[in-house]
Amino acid sequence: MTKVKYYYDPESLAYRKIKQKKSTKFAYFLLFVLASASFGFVSFLVLLNTPYFETPKDKLLVREIDNLKINYAILNRKMDQIDEVLNNIEDRDNNLYRLYFNAAPISDEDRKTNIASNNRYKELEGFNNSELVVNTSKRVDVLTKELAVQSKSLDQILALAKTKEKLLAAIPAIQPVKNENLKRMASGFGYRSDPFTKVRKMHEGMDFTAKMGTPIYATGDGTIERADNTASGYGNHIVIRHGFGYETLYAHLYKYNCRIGQRVKRGDIIGYVGSTGRSEAPHCHYEVHKDGKVVNPLNFYYGNISAAEYVAISKIANQENQSLD
Repeated sequence: MTKVKYYYDPESLAYRKIKQKKSTKFAYFLLFVLASASFGFVSFLVLLNTPYFETPKDKLLVREIDNLKINYAILNRKMDQIDEVLNNIEDRDNNLYRLYFNAAPISDEDRKTNIASNNRYKELEGFNNSELVVNTSKRVDVLTKELAVQSKSLDQILALAKTKEKLLAAIPAIQPVKNENLKRMASGFGYRSDPFTKVRKMHEGMDFTAKMGTPIYATGDGTIERADNTASGYGNHIVIRHGFGYETLYAHLYKYNCRIGQRVKRGDIIGYVGSTGRSEAPHCHYEVHKDGKVVNPLNFYYGNISAAEYVAISKIANQENQSLD
């Protein structure tokens, strides 16, 4: 029941009823409606943000988010495994492959440094799960860089391996005359007595005595650079350019079995023992040059002789006897 309000009228000395204006009543009604609407809207927002009021679409989104979190966790575990395998490959790359080919190891800083800029992941920020997504993206980028560095390193190792294979084939590694064809190893590298002047002088090669016409073999892969008799004292001689700074010379030949510019392999017959030029008896005078300097051929006979044979040849070669040229 509506309360009736009165006021005291001093003129009539009596109480009179207070009558509300229609505008006032309307204002009160409007205020009530606005307050009710505001309360209802606020209550609706509160309900929307509680788990007790979810639409089917909301529930579907929540399941999808949970599924994505699980997938990101699985992805990170797989990246842990990839990282472990990659670390093992990098370790072998630095301490085995690159060490074998005398290549400088790649530092961890060059392999693992994060290449991401500050703004690279800006578009992934500002969401509820931004930290998870950003960290996973960073790990993927780091692994991608590591794989790229490792791939480039293996390409370099492959190139070095091919070069190493060519180097090993080019190094003069066998005797120019087979042991079974040798009469003896007459003279070695060093100061020897000249057979003609009897003066002690440097003998820049090794002399292998054998019958006239005994085959002479290329001691390493290379290209025939000379096959003539224009060099003083050497008679018919051959020079093979092996590459990597190596050259070999075979002198006093009876005849050639090659031509200038021809590619030869280690073990190919390139000529035959003779006694042309400044020679006292049939033999092959053999020299090895590295980077333009004469070196002792004895250091290169590891391709076709045993350790015992090497010791025997070494003893003979180091004797200061008379050379044959």
